Amino acid sequence: MPSHAPLIAIALSLASIAAAMAADVPAPSLGAHVFLGQGEGLGSSPATTPAMTTQARDSVFVAFNAGYASNDARPSDTYGNTWKRLGHAATYANYGNRFNVNAWVALGGKGGPSHTVSIVKRGEPKGELSLPFVEVRDARRVAAFAQSYADPSLVVASDAIEVDGPATLLAFWWGDGGVKQMTATPGDGFTLIDAFVQLPDESGVQGAVAWRQVSEAGRYRVHWTAAPVQGASLWIIAIQ
Repeated sequence: MPSHAPLIAIALSLASIAAAMAADVPAPSLGAHVFLGQGEGLGSSPATTPAMTTQARDSVFVAFNAGYASNDARPSDTYGNTWKRLGHAATYANYGNRFNVNAWVALGGKGGPSHTVSIVKRGEPKGELSLPFVEVRDARRVAAFAQSYADPSLVVASDAIEVDGPATLLAFWWGDGGVKQMTATPGDGFTLIDAFVQLPDESGVQGAVAWRQVSEAGRYRVHWTAAPVQGASLWIIAIQ
């Protein structure tokens, strides 16, 4: 019978090469991030985030637009990335369909110094608008996401998502209460990175952003403790 030893040796060699290549690929990680909050009557068009330095390539960018439903234009940025909507617009309760939250993502993101994201405000140029911009470095895709709307409670929970390996998790809280001073604290191993919860006297759109790095496959969600009690639009996104 012919020997299969050479074929086995080749297969083992190829497997070793593949393993070495995989080991050289960096895991996704949190990059630069910023949060623009424009108060009611104090805004401008376009709404543009403060500049930050992002990685030259191989990033996934996430941006949210929370505010007037008439100001729902697609974002643009200084490096010409293509932004696609993630999920659907979430309409705030008890505001007569005037306000909503939209999530946007750019894959294969290009970046560099002085990186900003802008949104043209077609309906209410001076209206309130909140715009977080988050980079996840060395990432290729949105592996999973969930959006939900929680009824008023001291603690609200996102829906759960599942990932098949290491991932950077981003969580977003968008409160719907008619209050101007509040707290929003994530649990479940998440760390708060940006927030707009001390609003100007003219009002604004409250929001908070948190993240968690996970090293293994699993099922994840985030609980937020917010005071005073209010409902919230909630998002959790896994990026790999």
